[in-house]
Amino acid sequence: MTMVTTRDGTRLYCKELGHGRPVVLIHGWPLNSDSWDPIALALAEAGFRAIAYDRRGFGRSDQPWHGYDYDTFSDDLADVMAFCGIDTDVALVGFSMGGGEIARYMSRHNGKGVTQAALISAVVPMLVRDDSNPEGVPEATLMEMVQGMREDRAHFFVQFFKLVFGVGFVSKPVSSELLDWAWSMAMQAGLHPTIAAAKAFGFTDFRGDLASITVPTLIVHGTADKTVPIDATGRETARRLHDALLIEYTDEPHGVIATQTAALSTDLITFLTGGLDSVQAGLRQAVVDAVTAQSISSSLV
Repeated sequence: MTMVTTRDGTRLYCKELGHGRPVVLIHGWPLNSDSWDPIALALAEAGFRAIAYDRRGFGRSDQPWHGYDYDTFSDDLADVMAFCGIDTDVALVGFSMGGGEIARYMSRHNGKGVTQAALISAVVPMLVRDDSNPEGVPEATLMEMVQGMREDRAHFFVQFFKLVFGVGFVSKPVSSELLDWAWSMAMQAGLHPTIAAAKAFGFTDFRGDLASITVPTLIVHGTADKTVPIDATGRETARRLHDALLIEYTDEPHGVIATQTAALSTDLITFLTGGLDSVQAGLRQAVVDAVTAQSISSSLV
């Protein structure tokens, strides 16, 4: 195993696939770097160097008592990048709470080496609801999550992942085996890191960090995300950034890395290869293709 030792002595598990331009994949809560595997493979096959690591407290990384705040998380990201020797033309891709690392890295570390960013179902700019963020998640809901984990973490995550991946009585966008896999990743983390990280992503205000995101940024968010509501996060981030494109995945839940793996891989590779203009052109062509297909179908009836 490759272990990165951070500035405070915490060891983080890190893995890579492929060669080429570096793309750092930052996982969501309460998963680990393995959650990126299908997308990392697609990136590697497209000629990129996909780098993913387990956040402190999660997966195979150390579980220290301290450091579950976004200043430390962004320092950890900087240390991973330094260990991997990547300081130019880096792309950062963050899922869910991983978007917070990107925002804080860009402000705290002046975006060193980063030329593109992608925020996937990300918690930025602010998740918790208050008078200035009326579309956010109620504080009581976030604290109920904490209480659920304290009482029976194993049971809590069974229900939680159904919500994350949009699994219901009728809707089953992912397999039961994938739910089991996500649960097993969650249970690798320590209880203290799991709760502390939940409080960090739930209550950190990233609005001041967004001004530091000046690189082209792809934002992907499901319109049916019940975990990280799109109005408070994806749409608000797109409104605040000057060089960003928001792609809304219609009726998709929070966990688009699993429910829309192929589409997300394609959108990421298109963005990384050609920038926001290429993604926009691809979206326009997809609309034209859909209309053409519908017209042909109608003419055959």
